[in-house]
Amino acid sequence: MKVYVFRKYSTVYRDFFRLEKRRLAALGGGLSVEHIGSTAVNGLGGKNILDIAIGCRKGLSKTKKALEGLGYEFRTGAGTKNRLFFRKDYTYRGKGLHVHVHLTKYNGKEWRGMLAFRDYLIRHRDKMLEYAEIKKRAAKTAHENGEVYRKLKKKFIDGIEKSATSRDRL
Repeated sequence: MKVYVFRKYSTVYRDFFRLEKRRLAALGGGLSVEHIGSTAVNGLGGKNILDIAIGCRKGLSKTKKALEGLGYEFRTGAGTKNRLFFRKDYTYRGKGLHVHVHLTKYNGKEWRGMLAFRDYLIRHRDKMLEYAEIKKRAAKTAHENGEVYRKLKKKFIDGIEKSATSRDRL
């Protein structure tokens, strides 16, 4: 049973991302590697999962195989049509660390949405704090149900992504 718990922000995820980014970028093929999710936003707590977006300019299936070669587990059905989802567990500084990788087309809609959401929360502390409260309530309500957890956050995320990506087009 996996119970969702909201935890305070930790720089451990930022530090580990810097290490993992080097390994992932070394896969080549014109990849762009970005830290996304709650751990990418200074001060925003969450489930303490390191989310990484990989934008692939070409060779998505080759990159998928390369990620699996690094020990990342491809999770069929956990992503979307345009975003492949992988996970891997590490031990870092004596603690367990969960990493989720979101592989998508570079500069595609999913790529732009993930980065726009992160950047918006970084620039708008009031919205970051509002999102933290939504995440706390979602963790409390969902317990171990990931689908419920994501559903409770979806409206807020979609609204921010829509607002942030439409501003980028101006």
